[in-house]
Parts: sequence; structure tokens; C-alpha cells
Amino acid sequence: MVTTVEYRKFADRFWTWRGYEIGYCAEGLEQNSDQPAIVLIHGFGASVGHWRKNIPVLAQKTRVYAIDLIGFGSSAQPLPTELPYTFETWGQQVADFVREVVGDRAILIGNSIGAVVAMQAAIYAPELVTKTVLINCSLRLLQEQNQLNMPWYKRVGVKAVQNILGVRAIAQIFFNQVRNRRAVRNILSQAYSDRSAITDELIDILLKPAQNANAVDVFMAFVRYSQGPRPEDLLAILPCEAIVLWGDRDPWEPIALGRESFTKFACVKEFIAIANAGHCPQDEAPELVNSILAKIIDNV
Repeated sequence: MVTTVEYRKFADRFWTWRGYEIGYCAEGLEQNSDQPAIVLIHGFGASVGHWRKNIPVLAQKTRVYAIDLIGFGSSAQPLPTELPYTFETWGQQVADFVREVVGDRAILIGNSIGAVVAMQAAIYAPELVTKTVLINCSLRLLQEQNQLNMPWYKRVGVKAVQNILGVRAIAQIFFNQVRNRRAVRNILSQAYSDRSAITDELIDILLKPAQNANAVDVFMAFVRYSQGPRPEDLLAILPCEAIVLWGDRDPWEPIALGRESFTKFACVKEFIAIANAGHCPQDEAPELVNSILAKIIDNV
């Protein structure tokens, strides 16, 4: 039997999807069943534990689920030759999760690449997804169409790095250098404005899945993935409303680019800046983000 703390750190339930085990958490199942459920979708390298500061609060409003995308967290990590790691794959996974596990209408809330997944899932399940909330959505600046806007030498450099990391032995060496406590802390120090939010607990959440045998293969597949949709492509056909939240100190996905790219789409009803927060404001400024999300639920 897991403790409450462990329950919020890691998935404690499992669902079989296409023959693979998918980890997830659920809370608030007996409360406010007439409200749409919430499904929380993490970013690259993260897992359900990245929502540990949000789940208990949001569960007071409605049913809350957090899912580990296949390849991450407690979910299976099949080799890329068995299953492609793409936004289409993850979007279908989340759409099927809403149909088979949630079994009702849902609001999808995603951070970073999880926001792109949320939009893809909404397109696959328009009858079930009532709204998406995009938190510091990945701009996919290295997507193949976006690369066309780069100077030629940068395009060549990106392809060279991707090709180098396509060699498993080299990727393994690089991956081993970044899956340790010091390296993870350094990476988080770039993404987080408030360094006090970078705790040992957070590092444990990110490191545990990276120790799995196929973790390097998932990493290789994603860093070489330049295809698939850009967020703008999905916003153009999104069948529901989108609310955008953005940490204004995000060094990876600049808020100015996000505002310029997203606010021109009619489906984007609000663009909310989260002051003094970086790439993961749901973990860095949970009180503020939880308050905004609670209002979104109340307004459904």
C-alpha cells in the first residue's frame, strides 16, 4: 500500500493501452461528478509527480487524473521500433484514456510538450474534450518547418547534432552525463526562476524513470523528432477553447513568442502571464496556477 506522499509522487494505478502498461493517478472521484474531469499531462522527461502540488487542490473541485505519457514516468518504455514517439501517438493515448478510463467529458491541461499533446488529443476526441489549458506550451522551434526560418548554418548544426545523437553509443554517453542529480539540478536551474522550488523530491521524480533500460532510446527518439505538428497547426483546427498560461521568465519558450503566436487564433480565449515563473509554473508557483485553474473549472 503506497502512502499519500508516494501517491502524489508517482502513478499508483495502471491501464493497458495497445498492450503497454500506462501509469496514472486519480483523486476526487466521488466529488462533483457532474463537472468535467481534469486530465493533467506532463512535459518532456517529467511524469505525474510534476503535478503533486496541484492534484490535491484541484480534486476539491472535480475528478482529477494525471497520466504518464508512454515512454515516461511509470508507463512502459517500448523501443521506438515498436512504437513511434510522436505527438500523434501521445495524442491518441490521451484521447483513448479519456474514453476508456475517464469515460466522460474532460478538460485537458498540459505543460510544455504536454500542451501540444493536449491539443492533439482534443482533435482526436472532440466529443469529449471541452477545453484545453496550455501551460508554457512547447513552441517546437526545431520542428522541420520552423527550421526553414533559421540561417543555413544553424539548420546544418541542428541536423548534425541530431545525427550524432542517433548513434546509440554516443547517445548513451551523453544521456549518462545528464541523468545524475547534479546535471538535473543544473538543467532545472535554467528552467525555474525560483531556485527554492528545485527540491530533492523534484529531482527524484525526474531521475527515477531515467534509470530504466530503454530510457536512452526514448531520449534518442525525441531529440531526433523534427516532424509532427507545430502548436500553430493544431490551434488552427482546435475544436474547443484554449486558455494559455505562461511563466514570464521562461528561457526555453519565451513568453513574447508565445503571445505573438497564440493570441491570433480565435480559439484562444485568454493568455495569462504568470509573474516571476519559468517553464513549469504549476510546480514553481502552484498557489497562483491552482487559483487560475480553479476559476476555469468553476466557469465551465
